[in-house]
Amino acid sequence: MNPALQGYLAAVGETLAGRDGLAAAGAELGEVARLVESSGPLTSVVDDAAVPRSVRRAVLDDLLAGKVGPEVLRLVDRAVTVLPASETIAGLYWLARQVDEAATRSGDIAPEDTEPVLGRMASRQRVNGYAAAVFEESSVGEIEEMEDQLFRFARTVEASRPLRRALGDRDLPVRLRQQVVAELLGTGTLEQTRRIAAYAVRGGRARDIVATLDALVEAAAAARGWRVARIRSASEVDGGRRDELADALSRLAGGPVELQVTVDPSLIGGVVVQVGDLLVDGSTRHRLDQLKDHLLVPETGNRLTHRLTEGKGAN
Repeated sequence: MNPALQGYLAAVGETLAGRDGLAAAGAELGEVARLVESSGPLTSVVDDAAVPRSVRRAVLDDLLAGKVGPEVLRLVDRAVTVLPASETIAGLYWLARQVDEAATRSGDIAPEDTEPVLGRMASRQRVNGYAAAVFEESSVGEIEEMEDQLFRFARTVEASRPLRRALGDRDLPVRLRQQVVAELLGTGTLEQTRRIAAYAVRGGRARDIVATLDALVEAAAAARGWRVARIRSASEVDGGRRDELADALSRLAGGPVELQVTVDPSLIGGVVVQVGDLLVDGSTRHRLDQLKDHLLVPETGNRLTHRLTEGKGAN
């Protein structure tokens, strides 16, 4: 099943389990799936890729309003959003089965260590799906705080080899790795941040933890309508310089940009800026490397030409 839907379900399932609502939600999801499948006109709308997703969601929202719980409606909307139209009905049945099975267990959608192993990008999609559900339940101010807390946690992990090794050890049980995360974040962080970070350990790839956390930072910014600009600077960036960078990058990105600055003395001077797929390396280290390459290429060519000339003379 779609990784983003897996993660989203895991988060919504926690909310349902906390309200003892899994059994009722499973029954409602099953009824929705059967209703869509049994109605020709409804099926023709829901599984038609030519019908925009927004229209398909609107049809189901209008049909189900007041008839199912809010979490069930969220799951239906998410299935329509992330699944191909032809897979929507199957996805609704899958959701119903997953929730029903969770209701007969401890209430966890995916018990510890049972998340299916996925590739790197699919794992990130699963974790981002979980985060998307948490963001929906949070205020803009809370999402902004989560973004900052996740960024600082990512830098803490990135800077500590023992910590990266511990969180990247697939032989270490998930629960133990989550305990490490909980102790590092402490009670001073938002509950939502702790939930997302714990799921990043559980639903993501162990050795991809820093990149997964960075992807979550970008997802939080996107949820607020912002984009993240990752900046590595040889020294601290003061307020005036930050404002200049933010203005320039906002014009380049076509929208508001959130600066995430990391000091990296190895750059010697200047900055390295990344916004999405765009990378601009204006560091002194990069310019020195370019200069070295420029100087070495002619020297190598001259040596080669000299050898060839000598060879001709010898002949």
